Amino acid sequence: MTKFLCCTLLLLDISVKWTVQETLPPKYLHYDPITSRQLMCDQCPPGTYVKQHCTASAKTECAPCPDQSYADEWNNNERCHYCNVICQELQYEKIKCTSTRNRVCECVEGRYLNLEFCLKHTACPPGFGVVRKGTPESDTVCERCPEGYFSNDTSSEAACQMHTNCSALSLKLVQKGDSTHDNVCQGEDSDKLNQQCGIDVTLCEEAFFRFIVPKKLSSTWLNTLMDSLPGVRISLENREIIKQKSSLQDQTFQLLKLWKEQNKGHGTVKNIVQGIDLCENNVLKHIGHLNITLEQLHILMENLPGKNVGREETEEIFRMCKSTEPILKLLNLWRIKNKDQDTMKSLMFGLKYLKSYHFPKTTIQGFRKVVKFLHSLTMYKLYQKLFLEMLGNQIHLVKMRRG
Repeated sequence: MTKFLCCTLLLLDISVKWTVQETLPPKYLHYDPITSRQLMCDQCPPGTYVKQHCTASAKTECAPCPDQSYADEWNNNERCHYCNVICQELQYEKIKCTSTRNRVCECVEGRYLNLEFCLKHTACPPGFGVVRKGTPESDTVCERCPEGYFSNDTSSEAACQMHTNCSALSLKLVQKGDSTHDNVCQGEDSDKLNQQCGIDVTLCEEAFFRFIVPKKLSSTWLNTLMDSLPGVRISLENREIIKQKSSLQDQTFQLLKLWKEQNKGHGTVKNIVQGIDLCENNVLKHIGHLNITLEQLHILMENLPGKNVGREETEEIFRMCKSTEPILKLLNLWRIKNKDQDTMKSLMFGLKYLKSYHFPKTTIQGFRKVVKFLHSLTMYKLYQKLFLEMLGNQIHLVKMRRG
């Protein structure tokens, strides 16, 4: 028992000594000119400096660091370090200068420090994706998209995306994707989705058709367009019915839609449908993860300009349509009520007010990405490739015949 007590007291004694030693200030040697002896003086803590060295009869006297100077550790310096870090162009002050640390500067968002300059983060080109996003200290790291993945954008944030699995969507693979393009899917299910929810003209069709319409639209131009389209032409009777029911602007949508339906087997229409399917796959990627509630749909429809889709109609569509369909159907229904308005521009108008209703940031960004994509260079190139050359040649031939 006595041995155990002795051991316990010894351990306690060692523990107390260690604790005291840890809290005691570090020492430094100082020559005392009065006594001609080397003395062990206490160092000064961080944030202070040695104002007066210790003597045989007095301890070290410490004083606080003056403004714009610091001491970041125990020291025996007779002055503090000057806060010598100055934030340069395209930098901001991340940490202020204090008595215990120097100022810390950092490059603004989207840039990183390289030597003394804040350079823009590298944007990975199409075919490459981001494997590590850039930080204020390091650049973006890009990597070529592996087999089965693609990137069709130039971005400093986007990773490679997996190719769309056509079979999982009950669609047919009509064009295999590569490192810069997604798989192109096509099948009956796309038409079934539109028919099931009664979508008249999709966002992609509207964007595609709007590229065709000139700013100054005339009935002569519209007649030339209809005469120039390949395949089965729309009968004069159907043209007259559409003209009576629609404004000049909306006639384009209705006539092109009817032409598309009448010529499903025609090569040109197949290419256009394929392009529109590719567009709709991209739209669904942006809209599919938004998880929009019924109340959010009400708010969105109430903030669009022109004639609103009523709450009862919105609720019925929300019940009838599944997954991503309600928002696409409601935007289509709004367009039918407001035939001469551009759905995409009106959607951007409505988005301005959604922040005040505390819509999730991801939802607003998703809508913006859809509109941006539908007005993008990608869509214009698709229009040029699929329609413009064919249409230009046909219109030239029609004008020659008439001349």
